[in-house]
Amino acid sequence: MIKRRQVSLAGAALTLMVLTAACGGSPSAKERDGDDARPAANASDAGKDYGSGYGSGYGSGAGAGKGDAAKGEAGGKLAVREAGDLGQVVTDDKGFTLYRFDKDTAKPPASNCDGDCAKAWPPVPADGASATAGIDASALGEVRRADGTKQLTLAGWPVYRYAKDTAPGETKGQGVGGTWNALAPDGKKAGGKKAEEPKEQPKEGPKEQPASEGVSVSDNPRLGKIVVDGKGRTLYRFDKDSAWPMKFSCTGTCLETWKPAKPVDKDRIKGIDAKLVTTVTRPDGTEQLAVDCWPMYWFTGDDKPGDVNGQGKQGTWFVVDDKGAKNTAAPTG
Repeated sequence: MIKRRQVSLAGAALTLMVLTAACGGSPSAKERDGDDARPAANASDAGKDYGSGYGSGYGSGAGAGKGDAAKGEAGGKLAVREAGDLGQVVTDDKGFTLYRFDKDTAKPPASNCDGDCAKAWPPVPADGASATAGIDASALGEVRRADGTKQLTLAGWPVYRYAKDTAPGETKGQGVGGTWNALAPDGKKAGGKKAEEPKEQPKEGPKEQPASEGVSVSDNPRLGKIVVDGKGRTLYRFDKDSAWPMKFSCTGTCLETWKPAKPVDKDRIKGIDAKLVTTVTRPDGTEQLAVDCWPMYWFTGDDKPGDVNGQGKQGTWFVVDDKGAKNTAAPTG
């Protein structure tokens, strides 16, 4: 009787875990079906396809080793320099541009960039930083991050470097995801009023927001039922991404070939269980459509609706069916 009760309680706990887990913390359909799930690529092999992965902008690998911007080093004596149209920007003592994140807050100071985000945008430690001419020393401060470390703040805003800035003076992080901006000496966004103030709305009324593209299921003569976007483009998942835990390995030049699918409204989902269709946030802060927690992409090599030219590419890109499962069948004809 005791053993039966233990088994019953263990089963109930497992059921509760499955029901309450979310993307990044739940088994994928592939795992539930008993197939061995392939984990996301790590820093050593993620860059093999299209220069993607942590090696091309996440603070590790070949790309990151070229400059101190990808390391969690102290800012040292901060400096102010002119950066073209951006005007004055703040740099660390080695000339790397420093940034702020719109999803953080300054009052009170709080950082909302953790995990993979912090690999792409390494936080600048509070220790070892000091002001220079043009920066008010009283504007420097610190904030305790979720991992317990202390991060430098400027006018309350947590301070970051960008891992893709591999040389002093670069400002590749400016405008990424519409949420990252170089820091001006007063802690505001570099670029002055242009960057700080929203655009004036037309007199005829608020600007109309673009409609969500939608997701549906198409009957492909070669692969059967497959998930497509609102324009009929075939959607794919990448084996080097991961739904458990959530990881994105298609970055950098990979995104020139494989475009992240846009999130959709629940009322624009047809032919597939709406519970399988979710939205995930990429390391740069942008949002992407996911099916069964796997990030979805469309392929620039597909010329028209119904094309499945991306199926099986590099042995890592595959369509998904109306149940959210990966389809590994080879196209025929």
